[in-house]
Amino acid sequence: MKALRIKLHQTSANYRKEETIDNKMTYPLPPISTVTGALHSICGYTEYHKMLVSIQGNYQSMQNKIYTHHCFLNSTMDDRGLLVKMKNENLLSTAYDKVAEAKKSQGNSFLKGITIQVYNQGLLDEYRNLKEMGNKIALWKKSEEYTDKVAMYKTKKQQLTKQKKTLDKKSIEYTDLVEKEKELKQEEKDWKNKIKEYEETHYKKPIAKFRSLTKSVKTYEILNNITLILHIQAEESVLQDIMENIYDLKSLGRSEDFVDVEEIKLVDLVEPEEEIISSYSAYVNYRDTKPINNVGDGNIIVLTSEGIQGTKYYMGTEYKKEKGKRIFLQDKKVPVVYVSNHSIDEESKNVWIDNAGDEQYIVNFLQK
Repeated sequence: MKALRIKLHQTSANYRKEETIDNKMTYPLPPISTVTGALHSICGYTEYHKMLVSIQGNYQSMQNKIYTHHCFLNSTMDDRGLLVKMKNENLLSTAYDKVAEAKKSQGNSFLKGITIQVYNQGLLDEYRNLKEMGNKIALWKKSEEYTDKVAMYKTKKQQLTKQKKTLDKKSIEYTDLVEKEKELKQEEKDWKNKIKEYEETHYKKPIAKFRSLTKSVKTYEILNNITLILHIQAEESVLQDIMENIYDLKSLGRSEDFVDVEEIKLVDLVEPEEEIISSYSAYVNYRDTKPINNVGDGNIIVLTSEGIQGTKYYMGTEYKKEKGKRIFLQDKKVPVVYVSNHSIDEESKNVWIDNAGDEQYIVNFLQK
């Protein structure tokens, strides 16, 4: 059986568990979707290409890294957090200028200058002027001038509709009324668009640059000095694409988790002929750790104390695209077990051996 062996090294990485928020916990090895997603990306694939993967490796240590989490609120609060002006409000960026900061847990006001630390008086004045403009526009929309004009357009449209009902739809008078109705609706639309454009230009767009920022201390779990051995089985054309583009693989995990590609090689996998103990931790198929017909050990023997089978995960393998997002198919998720010091023997099925000189890798493809 042919497969592609890829050996990688990372100085550090976080393979984030999706459900963790405050403490961004990490998987001990990159999950299936992280590996296949990275390979799809370097090959330029926009649709799913079937790949069977085997994932094993080791890391030297794990540590918690503290970082400051920036949360930009959806609305600008007058009495809390840090008031900032974004460099570009349309980008997911943390580039901003500090304006002012609330000093107490409550009772502050950026508009009134109550218990705040001012960092940029010019930007604070700009913010206050914009809020004042927003209030003026809101008040004008409640004024008689505005409400009377809205009522006027409504009344005229009702009168035209009433007149049309008394006329023959094929008559010239009916056609003239239809044209007047169109002109009236267009006039109303132009008037409302003019107001909307004024509000967008003088208030909504400039005030959108100001945000309320809250900060909190959170942690990452970081793995250090990582060795990864991946085995990939796929159509020949897919394996060829991976081989040609593997050095475009810059990171695995976070964007800053850089990767060194130490080896890529097309290898022959063979069935085991003797007992072999793995030198690496690995994800293995859960079903291959279970006894066969409730007798003896599974295809993969976990060499731990009795009853301990490692850590079990359900991992996504195949996805479909909806609105530009990858949605992993629930029925294609597979149960895997993270194990160490596992072994196979000549009776094991669904596992193969990659003889790599001085090392022998146990290969167990994870997908269904």
